[in-house]
Amino acid sequence: MSLINTEIKPFKATAYSNGKFVPVTDADLKGKWSVVFFYPADFTFVCPTELGDLADVYPEFQKLGVECYSVSTDTHFTHKAWHDASDTIKKINYPMIGDPTGAITRNFDVMIEEEGLALRGTFVINPEGVIKVAEIHDLGIGRDAKELLRKVQAAQYVASHPGEVCPAKWTPGEATLSPSLDLVGKI
Repeated sequence: MSLINTEIKPFKATAYSNGKFVPVTDADLKGKWSVVFFYPADFTFVCPTELGDLADVYPEFQKLGVECYSVSTDTHFTHKAWHDASDTIKKINYPMIGDPTGAITRNFDVMIEEEGLALRGTFVINPEGVIKVAEIHDLGIGRDAKELLRKVQAAQYVASHPGEVCPAKWTPGEATLSPSLDLVGKI
């Protein structure tokens, strides 16, 4: 079953964010656009490339009023240790949520049960707490933060322009489509 257009499930966790341990709940994801970015584990290989890429683009997400949260089944203590030890991870200013019980990872259906690790899952959540984008990758396939930013921009555009849709590779300022009988077979 797809998670698209479902409301996020309740959760409570602790994140490492800006030098502090902070509580994060499902309520924190409501009232604004959010990105939840699951990855398998700290101190690994593809993960720091993705998290560093997201850190580089994070200011652009913030300009759009979007908060980003990374999540792994590591603890918030491990997130701090990784942040302190890695130049790539030191760049991160978004909350790094620890999910050692796997509850959040299971809520988003990205848990690899036999390993206790998350798949590479990316979710864009609207201010009502409803999932609008869900993308899941195998462990060896890294993601692109600029493409994620484009998807957030498209989701925000569609939400604020009822009756319009964004075609492939759409970016802000480009033409959108208004689905109608007149367009059938003409694109």
